[in-house]
Amino acid sequence: MKNIILTGFMGTGKSSVGKELALRLNYRYIDLDALIVAEAGISINEIFVRSGEAVFRSLESKILVSLKGEEGIVLSTGGGAVIADENRHVLHTLGAVINLSASAEEILHRLQHEHDRPLLNDDKSLDRIRELISRREPFYADADFRIETSGRFIAQIVDEILLLLKRCETRGEA
Repeated sequence: MKNIILTGFMGTGKSSVGKELALRLNYRYIDLDALIVAEAGISINEIFVRSGEAVFRSLESKILVSLKGEEGIVLSTGGGAVIADENRHVLHTLGAVINLSASAEEILHRLQHEHDRPLLNDDKSLDRIRELISRREPFYADADFRIETSGRFIAQIVDEILLLLKRCETRGEA
C-alpha cells in the first residue's frame, strides 16, 4: 500500500486514528491542517478570519498537490478537503482513501470543548453539524472505504482498516 488517506467530518477521529495507524504500519503521519498552519504561519481560525474560507481552501489544494510522489504516509485531511473535485482526484492518486464517519450526536460530544473549528465557532449545534455533514456527504461517499467510528475505540478502528487493507492486498486491489 503506497499511502493511506483519511477523510471525514471534523471529530470523526482522523487525527487519532491516523497517528495510531501510521505507528502500526511504520508509516509517517501527516496532518494536512498542520501543514497549512505551517505554510501560512497562522492558525486555521486566523486564516478564516483574515482571508476567508476560499483562501484556506486554495492553500489546502496547493499543499495536497505538493504531496504527490510521497510514499509510506498516513494523511489526515481536513473535513472539507474533499469538497473540491481536484482535491478528491489528488487524494485518490496518493493512495487508498478511507472515510471515517460518526453520528452528529457523537461529533457534537467530541467537539463540545473545542474552539478551533471555524465552521462551528458561531454555531456548534446539532442542526449545524447535521447540515454540514449532509452537504458534504456526496464527497465523503467518493472514498474507497467507509468506516463508522461512533462509540468505538481507536484500536478497533485501526484494526478494521488494517484488515480491509490486507484483504485488498490479498485480492490484488491495493
